[in-house]
Amino acid sequence: MNKEIFKLVFKVTHAGGSGSCFYLKAYDLFVTNYHVVEGYHAVAIHDDRNNSYLAQVVLVNPDLDIALLAAEGDFSSLPELTLADEDSLQVGCRVFVAGYPFGMPFTVTEGTVSSPKQLMDGKYYVQTDAAVNPGNSGGPIFNENGEAAAVTVSKFTDADNMGFGIRIGALRQVLGSIDGIDRTTFHVQCGSCEELIAEEEEFCPSCGEKLPEGAFTEYGLSPIAAFCEEAIETMGINPVLARAGADAWRFHRGSSEIRMFVYDNDYLFMSSPIVLLPKKEVEPVLRFMLGKEFLPYKLGIEGKQVYLNYRIHLSDITEASAAEIQADICRFSAKADELDNYMVDTFGCEFSEYSKTDAEA
Repeated sequence: MNKEIFKLVFKVTHAGGSGSCFYLKAYDLFVTNYHVVEGYHAVAIHDDRNNSYLAQVVLVNPDLDIALLAAEGDFSSLPELTLADEDSLQVGCRVFVAGYPFGMPFTVTEGTVSSPKQLMDGKYYVQTDAAVNPGNSGGPIFNENGEAAAVTVSKFTDADNMGFGIRIGALRQVLGSIDGIDRTTFHVQCGSCEELIAEEEEFCPSCGEKLPEGAFTEYGLSPIAAFCEEAIETMGINPVLARAGADAWRFHRGSSEIRMFVYDNDYLFMSSPIVLLPKKEVEPVLRFMLGKEFLPYKLGIEGKQVYLNYRIHLSDITEASAAEIQADICRFSAKADELDNYMVDTFGCEFSEYSKTDAEA
């Protein structure tokens, strides 16, 4: 199989978690599961080099569990992906599941087709023994020819040693109805007549079918999330691109990766893996770390990794202190970007593997 094909698989993130998606160049759209983006009309997608792109959810079909995303970016250099024929998979055929399980880096698992047409919950799925985990949802299942033969779905949590995919015919059905679609507007597709509905309705205005409850819903932010995202936006970063789960964010400020998250509903943490200790002459680095105050931040070491950290109890975020804490959040990101360069230049430390050394300051 052409390894270039795996460049088409991206990670999807939002305030509720993460999943996978894949790019169809012929349509300039990304495909994922409805349940991956349910409740979100704008999400972030990330390639395997941690480049992030804002994506609008253009269409959801809850009945087929398929969603289409239109992303901001130039994807013309990506290869073309062919959709397999409906009957391309047979029992015993080799398949490859590609995606970002548990939000981890990109992985590919290999297996065989156990059933090309397995009936579950009133619908037919492709069944495979390839490993499928949460986070793989929405990614492609490739056949041996590098064609997309199914859309991975991992919502069947009680199925051990079995993975499932939405048959490619369901995706073709959705793609056949999008000519002229407004790519700036969220649409729900009726599972009965395939009408695209842009205004919130309880019943399909075309055929009268009751639409899935909550299909038009867009989740709001928690108060602490709104507080944190206001600070992130102050840094010139789109908060949607930084979202990494419920009350969690991850982004780069210059070269440094910044992680921010709420722990146990008690503390707001920030952490940045800034550098690795040098292979030799570690003592000057340790003297620097112990002999200088970085308040309200602290430097710490785990193994060879040096971290800059910040912690504040949520009860300390009050109307009177909010502006100063948001300023501390912004200063933390700037300090991390300053320290990593200083420690590399002064002590011969190495940039962390999480650093983005080609990033603009």
